[in-house]
Amino acid sequence: MSIPPDSAAPASTIIPVQLGLHDKFQFRCHKGIACFNKCCENIDILLTPYDVLRLKNHFGIASREFIDLYTRDCELDGHGMPGLKLRTRDNSTACINLTAQGCGVYVDRPAACRYYALGLVSMRKKDTAHDEDWFFTVREEHCLGHLEPIVQTVCAYRQEQGIDLYDDVNREWRQIVLKKRSAGPTLGQPSARSFELFFLASYDIDGFRAFVASSGFTDLFELDPAFRLELMSDEVKLLKFGFRFLKQVLFGENTIAIKPAAAQERRMRMLQRAASTPAARAAGLAEAQDAAYHSLRD
Repeated sequence: MSIPPDSAAPASTIIPVQLGLHDKFQFRCHKGIACFNKCCENIDILLTPYDVLRLKNHFGIASREFIDLYTRDCELDGHGMPGLKLRTRDNSTACINLTAQGCGVYVDRPAACRYYALGLVSMRKKDTAHDEDWFFTVREEHCLGHLEPIVQTVCAYRQEQGIDLYDDVNREWRQIVLKKRSAGPTLGQPSARSFELFFLASYDIDGFRAFVASSGFTDLFELDPAFRLELMSDEVKLLKFGFRFLKQVLFGENTIAIKPAAAQERRMRMLQRAASTPAARAAGLAEAQDAAYHSLRD
């Protein structure tokens, strides 16, 4: 479908029209527009793992320091899965990175900022293995960008804004969050340790690097030495490896080989074989996870 140029001011916030990559919409933001940076004055931005990686490197600080200085905690689902949102200025709703000249981190701005004024929805239909992405337009009262005479495809806009790279790195993480939300109680209540590991692998890339390099991790998991060295030097590879690790922690998927002689693996197999009901399987998996990962240092 194609959206023709508008001649009237935006009347609603979300336009409930499903857009595909090759559908068109009308929008342009630029420094000369009267509403420039208005969207940065009232934010509620959920950060993705790649957002955190880019921003902590932008400031040249460790991931934990970035988390403490520039983010606030939130929950991603009803079970308390931990998330991060970008912090606002004290006593305001304005982005902490907004300056008199505009965005202070523009080259490394989060994915949500790059998408604006598009929204992204990922859904997985019942009995299907793959997620479906679709897009919609967001029209806030202050935004005049929808009146600009520029019409482009969703695909072209994503490329212009550099969203492709962000989505590529974050895709598995989004799938993990979506699976957890979709499954709900069927996966059981994840243990506190599982959530700690989720936070570590998602946001604290420096802490996760030390975690993977630790003797506890090395004693438990089979990793090719050359691949381990790559993980120590390539943060994007390390982040994606972290998502593989989370699938194992949260869902029991065998994404990373565990050393056959590990006592933790024997205990996990015993608990899984012994569990006979969904509730028992969920409880057994949580217990096994705590046993398997308890000795690994944060």
